[in-house]
Amino acid sequence: MATRILGISAYYHDSAACLVEDGRIVAAAQEERFTRKKHDAGFPSRAVEYCLREAGIGVDQLDLVGFYEKPIVKFSRLIETYIACAPRGLKSYLTALPLWLSEKLWMSDDIRTHLEDAATGVAYTGEILFGEHHESHAASAFYPSPFEQAAIVTMDGVGEWATSSIGAGRGNDIELLRELRFPHSLGLLYSAFTYFTGFRVNSGEYKVMGLAPYGEPKYVKLIKDHLIEIRDDGSLWMNMEYFTYPSGLTMTGGALERLMGGPARQPESKLTQREMDLARSIQDITEEVMLKMTAFAHRETGLRDLCLAGGVALNCVGNGRILRDGPFDQIWIQPAAGDAGGSLGVAMALWHRHLEKPRISPESAGTWERPVKNDPPYTVRKYADGMSGSYLGPSFSETEVGEFLADNNYKARHVSRPVLAEEVAGFIAAEKVVGLFLGRMEFGPRALGGRSIVGDARSPKMQSVMNLKIKFRESFRPFAPAVLRERVHEWFELDGDSPYMLLVADVQPRHRLPKPAGGVVDGLWGIEQLNVPRSDVPAITHVDYSARIQTVRRETNPDYYDIINAFYRKTGCPVIVNTSFNVRGEPIVCTPEDAYRCFMRTNMDVLVLENFILEKAEQAPIAENQAWREEFVLD
Repeated sequence: MATRILGISAYYHDSAACLVEDGRIVAAAQEERFTRKKHDAGFPSRAVEYCLREAGIGVDQLDLVGFYEKPIVKFSRLIETYIACAPRGLKSYLTALPLWLSEKLWMSDDIRTHLEDAATGVAYTGEILFGEHHESHAASAFYPSPFEQAAIVTMDGVGEWATSSIGAGRGNDIELLRELRFPHSLGLLYSAFTYFTGFRVNSGEYKVMGLAPYGEPKYVKLIKDHLIEIRDDGSLWMNMEYFTYPSGLTMTGGALERLMGGPARQPESKLTQREMDLARSIQDITEEVMLKMTAFAHRETGLRDLCLAGGVALNCVGNGRILRDGPFDQIWIQPAAGDAGGSLGVAMALWHRHLEKPRISPESAGTWERPVKNDPPYTVRKYADGMSGSYLGPSFSETEVGEFLADNNYKARHVSRPVLAEEVAGFIAAEKVVGLFLGRMEFGPRALGGRSIVGDARSPKMQSVMNLKIKFRESFRPFAPAVLRERVHEWFELDGDSPYMLLVADVQPRHRLPKPAGGVVDGLWGIEQLNVPRSDVPAITHVDYSARIQTVRRETNPDYYDIINAFYRKTGCPVIVNTSFNVRGEPIVCTPEDAYRCFMRTNMDVLVLENFILEKAEQAPIAENQAWREEFVLD
């Protein structure tokens, strides 16, 4: 009889659900994909419904349900913080308290209520168990990884009390050895500067990372002199005179504005050189902390490989530094590294730690002798993990897609998969922008070929076209390359796997174009520099020659691989642009209807829905588009 465990994360941001059956991840998805509310924090009812449907079971067939953190411990931290800050923080206290008293403190009852099937009256009657926040992150990092043993580092804003942790995973056991505690937090430090530079906390941090290469680290000394102390083990002490998040509804206030010589940038106002320099400064500091913390984990554990999770682990520039400059042979990063991944982590922790079940090797895993940077070579698994490429969300059959198209009278051509790859490669080579809706939806914030928008990385105009006419987002934002795994070393300074787009590396020198004298083009400054081609693949090359890489193996996603390989055969370039299938302010598309709507509201040229190809020129206009464009609010 199979053992089925449901993991849940909810009520802060990026709520999600995950279903594990006998140690295998069957399904996982964020609630936002179903409700269409970006970063939806509500109870993940629709994500739970999907997971149960994918497993073919009802709630009464679940053996355990796990929640990713301990609400009572978190509430005690909030109360202690409010008392310590009193009388400051009253408004924040009065805002938070009603929700805690009405829902969060009664989480077991709340979960049971949501898991009851209203139509049939069938309810879940089993145990509901609670993990610790950083234990859930650690479990999500280690258990699906390809490593038999590894150091574990988790870094985020805050869980109950912990803001970072260091531990070790061996077999089916995890031991957390050290932790950094609130209010001192690398994640909250980065979020404070996200807020100060005018972006939204918990969603705009990657914009700060993308803005950093345009600036200079002019504020590093000021930050270190007044705001923080970085210790040799990577732990932080933060001067709370400059931060308001423990007691207020904002991250920073007047003290930081006075120190920085001016007010925080207003959202959507024009970016200035100050924001670029602030972004570069906080990015440099973050990388320093990440390197020191992971080096300390190496010293403490003596292990050769590293697993990462927590929101800070989405900082792919820092991850690239750890791989390149750190002491570990290999690193593996949970693709849903933020709170959504906590649902997966708690489910895996219940299977391995609570039920004491052994780990199982992924079906495609084997062993090999691999030379690594720290001699001697040693036997490791082939690069196969337990995440199934992170393709853990819903899929739609060819029949379902065909019925959707027929019911709405949308014009489409049906082709075989080999023909599909060749045709899509041809569209990309002709500088068309293509929306891909293939197979299962990805779990986590990155589109990896299942719900992606793709284009020609060789095109000098592709970056601006996709930013301004497809994604409706800031022009400074770079795009990521998807590259055939066996060709990655030929184009980038990386000779390894980066399946989840969580590592940054530089374009190989032979593919770069020379920098202008002094590194600056006359008359251009800051983000205008992005319009100057930097390499043979300018659409994915940032101003510092870096790129956020996704390596693609045929074993993991044959359809996506075949498209890129067909493009390589046509052009000699194994690299395409890959960005998520959504517009700014909306979640990644989930259903064929979501995909068609996004396709018609943007300047995409072609839409692929499984084996069906739709060309924009052949579609009837949608009447709602003009009203939607007028009402569209940028996040």
